[in-house]
Amino acid sequence: MTAIKPRPADRYSKFLSTGSVRGSRVVTNEEMCTMIDSTPEWIEQRTGITERRWGTESETVLSMGAEAARTALERSGLETSQIDAIIVATVSHHRPSPSLATYIARELGLGNAAAFDLNGACAGFCYSTALADSMIRTGSSNNVLVVGVEKLSEMTNLDDRSTAFLFSDGAGAAIIGASDEPGIGPVIWGSRSDQLKTIEIEDWASASADPKKVHPLIHMEGRAVFKWAMTDVAKRSAEAVAAAGITPETLDVFIPHQANDRITDVICRHLKLPESVTICHDIADMGNTSAASVPIAIDRMLQRGEAHSGDLALIIGFGAGLVYAGQVIRLP
Repeated sequence: MTAIKPRPADRYSKFLSTGSVRGSRVVTNEEMCTMIDSTPEWIEQRTGITERRWGTESETVLSMGAEAARTALERSGLETSQIDAIIVATVSHHRPSPSLATYIARELGLGNAAAFDLNGACAGFCYSTALADSMIRTGSSNNVLVVGVEKLSEMTNLDDRSTAFLFSDGAGAAIIGASDEPGIGPVIWGSRSDQLKTIEIEDWASASADPKKVHPLIHMEGRAVFKWAMTDVAKRSAEAVAAAGITPETLDVFIPHQANDRITDVICRHLKLPESVTICHDIADMGNTSAASVPIAIDRMLQRGEAHSGDLALIIGFGAGLVYAGQVIRLP
């Protein structure tokens, strides 16, 4: 019987570079409270958010995704011909086909690179990182461009005072390439599909039936999501650290999905992170950008000097589905 060619041995992957872009319109809590019945103090106390970023009409998922990807590509030192695949994590590309990845590939001149979108909600970037790692380790790719991009301001229900202040717009990107040493730990991922009703985006048929709506809107049962994140996501974070063969004390940085600072604090307590670990609080002036949240936070921490090349970072995303994914990575 003819054997299938085995995958390369001792082949690993690592982050080579990052890039990000934020919506240019700054929406403070004070301005938010002219749209909803709330107070700036209540929003900050409940979430850690003081302002969020919304994209202008010209700042689309394509323009923001391409800009973040272009920055990551330039920083990597690679040529466009060296990118074998592009994965775009998003829930806000409203054209069913072709994928946003193909549009970004065209913008960057990526030629024949494999291109596809992934809907992993707020865990989308970590899901995509796991796929890129597998693609490289099995030899199907040498360099993969991963993009997380959202324009959630278009999908925010301003009549829902419990969620309207959460969401924002932006894009983050990373180049993941082949490495002689492991730079990405095993992924811990899964879902709680029995609770999928806790976060949903309405379908297009329902949205189009309402003449007041331009896009489907987000619905979220905040308390249920908060309770799940405090228990299950905290547990999965610990599992991701253990799967990488390290302990929380050896981490340098913790970069969770920027959903709510109170969730971040609970996970930190569960992991018993020492003061030496830098905790990401990018949500304060950014808000929740779903699939773009983690890559934007990684890039901003690196550019601000809050994290450094070679640091060990735990990243984890969690959201609609209810899905989660996390892994330990070495920062580029």
